Amino acid sequence: MKRKIVIIGSGFSSLSAACYLAQENNEVHVYEKNSTLGGRARQLKKEGFTFDMGPSWYWMPDVFESFYNDFGKKTSDLYELDRLDPGYQVVFGENESIAIGDSLEKIYAVFEHEEVGSSTKLKRFMASAKENYTIAIQDLVYRPGLSPLELVTPVTIRKINYFLSNIKKDVYKEFKSPKLRQILQFPVLFLGAKPANTPSFYNFMNWADFGLGTWHPKNGMYRIVEGMVGIAESLGVVFHTDASVSKIEVDASGKAKGILVNGSFVAADVVLSGADYHHTETLLEPKHRAYSEAYWDKKVFAPSSLLFYIGLDKKVKNVFHHNLFFDVDFDTHAQAIYDHPAWPENPLFYANFPSTSDPSMAPEGKEACFLLIPIAPDLEDTPELRAHYYDLVLTRLEKLTQQELKSHVLFKESFCVNDFIEDYNSYKGNAYGMANTLLQTAFLRPKLKSKKVKDLYFTGQLTVPGPGVPPALISGKLVAELIHKKT
Repeated sequence: MKRKIVIIGSGFSSLSAACYLAQENNEVHVYEKNSTLGGRARQLKKEGFTFDMGPSWYWMPDVFESFYNDFGKKTSDLYELDRLDPGYQVVFGENESIAIGDSLEKIYAVFEHEEVGSSTKLKRFMASAKENYTIAIQDLVYRPGLSPLELVTPVTIRKINYFLSNIKKDVYKEFKSPKLRQILQFPVLFLGAKPANTPSFYNFMNWADFGLGTWHPKNGMYRIVEGMVGIAESLGVVFHTDASVSKIEVDASGKAKGILVNGSFVAADVVLSGADYHHTETLLEPKHRAYSEAYWDKKVFAPSSLLFYIGLDKKVKNVFHHNLFFDVDFDTHAQAIYDHPAWPENPLFYANFPSTSDPSMAPEGKEACFLLIPIAPDLEDTPELRAHYYDLVLTRLEKLTQQELKSHVLFKESFCVNDFIEDYNSYKGNAYGMANTLLQTAFLRPKLKSKKVKDLYFTGQLTVPGPGVPPALISGKLVAELIHKKT
């Protein structure tokens, strides 16, 4: 039976769900409050420069390939994908950095050079990470989070110890070099929690990093959005931009019957939201909300970010496509995010120079620079604070890369807590959703299906499987399967 399904938001999870639902011969309409599609994966274009405003790391290429295969496509049909070498570099000080190459052999050699004997330990660590990645992909992440029994398989039972320890403990036990410890803990930051609060099982992110590599779609991450929109439109999905949803209507029987868009009612058989989960529930009357304000307030959320998009009139030396600046204490900054939320005195930061490997991202002879400082959500956000951290980080960037940059800035744009709230209705201005801690994993996350309203569903980084672009693609598939099975 053909049903009309309306989807709120056009981020990766919404686009994924739209494709799967349209493939099942449903009438699918996507409503996006902003003027362009893609949610947090929008693009900024200015004076010949191109910036991915949100996600900039392309990991887990197998998940993308699997998604495209479901629609008779492959990645190369949609965009050109290059493996970066190095995938990224980590800067620890002036003339002090480690580059992560595009093969395990290169990475083993770098580790051994830093700490004698560490390559052997890394090989064991990676064997475990690879095995856990296989288990995660084959047995766990494609489960809808309906029951704790989803986690109980003959394979996962043997891995119970990996849920009782944590990433930091495992890394510190095996590796002595502070630099190697930071590199091995870095990937789990994509899950939104401190390594000390992330179960050991999530070392599969190290396989996603070292084993599967870091990639870049030519012309930027927005090519993924364009590719998914193309698939969706070929299946009949209709997109509506500048379409702000103000209410989800529920009938007397407790069934979702449609949405209010720009003040007009749009009827639907099923309502699916890929927008912020907390915000979506505020579109319902209080009696129809499954989770209280107290519930949301006590959850551990992934960080927010202060972002700068900078156009430079010269090429930058001593940098690669992805650069992590870990020249200050890792744990002190983490405490400012998770333990005692405050603006960090000396933040770690990330610098992305996509035009170093993709000339299309900046005019010839110039450089596109994207800076990110992870911060706690719900912090005060003022022009004065943004200006202070811009100067602080750019000064450090100049010192660590040994060049003058400030006088070469053609323009800069910033994005922070207030913008995440305004543009994405993000709870407390978080950037990455809800963290994947032990008590916020799988069935312990907010549900894909509303517990109080019939035919109301959710998808995205606040539900299963969690934060990140590949999990968002999976989330869309999971919720589409639930909707399909329901009918």
